[in-house]
Order: sequence, then structure tokens, then C-alpha cells
Amino acid sequence: MNEEAPVFTTSLGLVRWIGWAQMKVGEDWLRERELSHSQAFVLGYLVKSPGAIQRDIAEISRTTAASVSSLLQGLEARGLVERRTESGNERSKRVFATASGTELVSGFDDAMSAADDVILAPLDPEERATLHALLTKVTSVLPQPTRS
Repeated sequence: MNEEAPVFTTSLGLVRWIGWAQMKVGEDWLRERELSHSQAFVLGYLVKSPGAIQRDIAEISRTTAASVSSLLQGLEARGLVERRTESGNERSKRVFATASGTELVSGFDDAMSAADDVILAPLDPEERATLHALLTKVTSVLPQPTRS
């Protein structure tokens, strides 16, 4: 099968190309750590929100409780998260990233920042400022992205 690469010629097509380049860096970073996007997202969330309950994780990850349970089982088997019961309530379990889990997902923001520098390398500081100003102007009239 001989697939031709897509040709991006419009302004927004070029923006999608940049987004693709960023996404590729993120995917490679996750692959090196043998994590799925969902696993990395949940680990990152638990680093920032230790002791979350599964219902909160399902809500923030936009998935079902059953899917979260399965995902957590996989992370638990790798020693990346642990579930702890609350004293006096054996049914309520809080989820925490372990030190190994925290270490595994640390550095993602730095990797993405380095990717941004590579992507923007052809631009001098003035051109970067102009691009930023133009993109800020375009996005100022768009709805704000949300997790919900």
C-alpha cells in the first residue's frame, strides 16, 4: 500500500500539521514509558490530585467506572498506583500515584516544551512574538477548551 502524505496548504491545515508534530512527540514519550494516553493522563491527574476516588477519575477522564477500574488494575500491577481504604469505610478506596508512578510521568511538560522549541526553531524572536500575537487574536473569539 502506497499512501501519499497529506498536503497542508491552508493556514489551519498548517496549524494541524504543527499539532500533529506535537502529538507525535507526546506519543513517542508515552511509548518509551510503555504507557497508553489514558494511563499517563490518570497518573498525571493522581500526581496533582492524590487520594482521588475512582468516580472522580472516571469523570475527569470521561470514561466509565469499569474502564477506570481496569486501567487502575494495570497501573497497580506495574506498581505505579495504589488504592487505599479509608479508615472506618472499607468500601471507599482512594487512589494514589506511587513514587515510581510519579517519576515515570515526570518530565512530560519539559519534553513538550523542548518540542515546541524545535518546532519554532525556524522563527526568530520577533517572528515568534508575531505568531503568538496572531494566534492569540484568533483564539480570543473561540470557546475555551474544557475537560467536560
